[in-house]
Amino acid sequence: MSLRKTVNFYLEDTETPLGKAINLIITGLVLLSSAIFVAETYSLPEGVRSRLELLDTFILWVFAIEYLVRWWGTDNKIKHVFSLYSIIDLLAILPLLIGTFDIQFIRVFRWFRVLRLLRFIEGKTIFGYVSSEDSRIFARILLTLFIIIFVFSGLIYQTEHSRNPEKFGTFLDAVYFAVATMTTVRYDDVTPATEMGRFLTILMILTGIALIPWQLGDLIKRLVKTTNKVETICPGCNLAYHDEDAQFCKSCGTKLEKGRPLI
Repeated sequence: MSLRKTVNFYLEDTETPLGKAINLIITGLVLLSSAIFVAETYSLPEGVRSRLELLDTFILWVFAIEYLVRWWGTDNKIKHVFSLYSIIDLLAILPLLIGTFDIQFIRVFRWFRVLRLLRFIEGKTIFGYVSSEDSRIFARILLTLFIIIFVFSGLIYQTEHSRNPEKFGTFLDAVYFAVATMTTVRYDDVTPATEMGRFLTILMILTGIALIPWQLGDLIKRLVKTTNKVETICPGCNLAYHDEDAQFCKSCGTKLEKGRPLI
C-alpha cells in the first residue's frame, strides 16, 4: 500500500497492535483533555494551572494533526469533511483555530471531544470484538448517557459561570444541575440566569425525555429477546446464544448440540 493508504489504515484499524495503540492513545487523550477542563473549574495553584493549560494546548495540537492526517489519508476528501466524526473532530480543535480571539464561549467546543469516543464502540473496538449485541447496546447506552451529561454540563457551566458563579462555581455544580434537569427532578436551589442557560435547560429536558427512554427501550427489547434463547456454544464459530429450537448455528451453519436455557 502507499504511505497515504497505510496511514489511513492504521488510524481506522483496531485489529493490529499498532492500530490498537494509536486508537487507545487517542481515546486516552480525549479523556485526559476532559479531565483537565474539569480540574480547571476548581481553584488551583497558578503553577499547576499553567502546566495544565500547556498540556491541554499540546493535546489540541495532537488532535489538529490527527484531523489533517485523516483528511490527507482519505480518498473522498469532500465526503470526509462533512462526515459526522470529521465534524466532531473539527469542533474539538476549533478553540485552537480561533484561539487568537477573546471569545470565552468558544471553549465549550472542547467538550465535543468526548463525542469522539463513539467511534470506538462500534463492532471491533480497541479492547476486542463486542460479540454480544446486548453488551454492545449496554455499552452504547452508558457512553451515550455519559456524553450527554458531560457535554451539557460543560455547556451550562461555560454559559452560566461568569453570570452566576455562586450557583455554577465548579463543574460538579453543573453536573448536579444537568442530572437533576435531565431526570426531570428539578430543584429550585439552582436556576440559570441567562437566556442561553434557559435554552440549554429546555434542551436537557427534551433530551432526557426523548433520548434516554429510547436507549433503555433498546436494552429492554434485547433482554426480552434473550429470554427465548438457550446457551449453546457453536463448535464452528463459538457463538454462544441461539434460539431454543435452532438446530444449526445462525452465523456459520454448523450443527448444534442441545444447550441450556438462559435464566
